[in-house]
Amino acid sequence: MKNLLRAAMTAVVLLGLVPSLAQAAEEPVWVEAVGEAQMGEYDTQKEVKERAKRDAQQKAVEKAVGAFIRSHTFVSNNQIADDLVYASVRGKVEKAEILSEGWNQKDRNLYRVALKALVTPVYPERGEGLSIKVSLSRTLLKEGEDVRIFYQANSDCHVYLFSVAADGSVTLLLPNAQDRDNFVKGGTAVEFPSTGNPLRLEARFLPGFIGKSAEERVKIIATKNKEDIIALGFREGMFEAFDAKSTGMISDLVRRLNQLEPADWAEATAVYQINR
Repeated sequence: MKNLLRAAMTAVVLLGLVPSLAQAAEEPVWVEAVGEAQMGEYDTQKEVKERAKRDAQQKAVEKAVGAFIRSHTFVSNNQIADDLVYASVRGKVEKAEILSEGWNQKDRNLYRVALKALVTPVYPERGEGLSIKVSLSRTLLKEGEDVRIFYQANSDCHVYLFSVAADGSVTLLLPNAQDRDNFVKGGTAVEFPSTGNPLRLEARFLPGFIGKSAEERVKIIATKNKEDIIALGFREGMFEAFDAKSTGMISDLVRRLNQLEPADWAEATAVYQINR
């Protein structure tokens, strides 16, 4: 189901159940990974080799983060929600040992590096770096009531606001067709939708929901630099929505974030409950 901006400029917020998270393992892990880089017309061999090494390190971090995630005790039947929550655990390469490297025998423009890396889990909220806080105008709502989102970052950044529906669908709230500017000044309190904006975020159950209440969440992700981490193919009058089968979008998002320096991005979650 997509969240449409109606003629009255009303947007329905359909958020999702997100798993609870227990303490993660603190120990670093050794992982092996293979990286590749293709030589272009103007590349030097040194540049290609460095790109292949970086690619291998990034893939090592992805594998290690998967191991950190599995060390959590969690309850969930929603892979999309998992990906958004587990974006909070990241990895940093402490050591790297080259196992093999060389040009591909069949494609002489392709360079491949296999390495073994020691990756340490990183939890930015415990240290320095970019951080962001998010809250809601109210945490207990009746169906049909408006809700506003408030957030503040400790330094200049770009923000991405998501909601996850109970059926597993994901909706990108910001940037959107009417407000593509997602830059935030550090230390500045921001309200979404902003005062005077005709857009309304209205809490509603999914069609067919038969329960009396649902705990729901908003996810905010902040990056120091503007990142091409999402497809911005908006149509006028609509939020960009992804159904429960669109796991690739969220997986790609988390993969891209894990390629950034741990201190260069942050995430936060706000929870509220809708009651009939």
